[in-house]
Amino acid sequence: MNNSCGTCCTKINNISVKRGTKQILKDVSIHIHCGKLTVIIGKNGAGKSTLLRAILGEIPHEGSITFRPKDSEEKKIKIGYVPQKLDLENSPITVYDMVASYSSNSPVFLYKSKKVYEKIKEHLKAFSAENLIDRKVNRLSGGELQRVMLALAMMSKPDLLILDEPISGIDKNGKEQFYKKIYELKTENDMAIILVSHDFEYVKKYADNVILLNQVIEKEGSPLEVFKSDKFIETFGEV
Repeated sequence: MNNSCGTCCTKINNISVKRGTKQILKDVSIHIHCGKLTVIIGKNGAGKSTLLRAILGEIPHEGSITFRPKDSEEKKIKIGYVPQKLDLENSPITVYDMVASYSSNSPVFLYKSKKVYEKIKEHLKAFSAENLIDRKVNRLSGGELQRVMLALAMMSKPDLLILDEPISGIDKNGKEQFYKKIYELKTENDMAIILVSHDFEYVKKYADNVILLNQVIEKEGSPLEVFKSDKFIETFGEV
């Protein structure tokens, strides 16, 4: 059951990005409502990750991002983020270390708080990752790391969750579990989610709104509307 109130809204207004004289994005505007999964698709170089970095405030851009909560005035938006990949190959830290350092103001490497440990373990449980708490992050499989990163992104109870192709290289079963979890997050937490993905099978099944991006928004609508559009077929063929 979807308990979305439908009134919370993140407005991405006329975002434009230039790199030198090259236009990367031009006047991209999207409204993302709570309880909805918006999926951004596009070919390589279309500006998908650039758009996410602009929303996160990581790169210079024109335009604005505003957030209006339910029955309230606009406020600064709180964003959770799961990147496409992390370079953790040489990292000696455990899952506990990584999550605790993010959520605690005191040094986590000097001692392990039992209270914090149990709190983190309980939070990881919601993502089927509680058994990973003592594992080193560089020993996690792709699917395990994805669950931990999703749990980490949700620690701050964000208004908007941004996911940049977080399941690249994960098997079919792992992808299905991921999309089911995303569906659960958006419905139970009434959360607005932006996902960059090329998994059209799952996009068709789970997305509420799809945006075909190529420097500008070429097509926006339901999965069926976008996948049947001339612009989509020109870019990807029929699916």
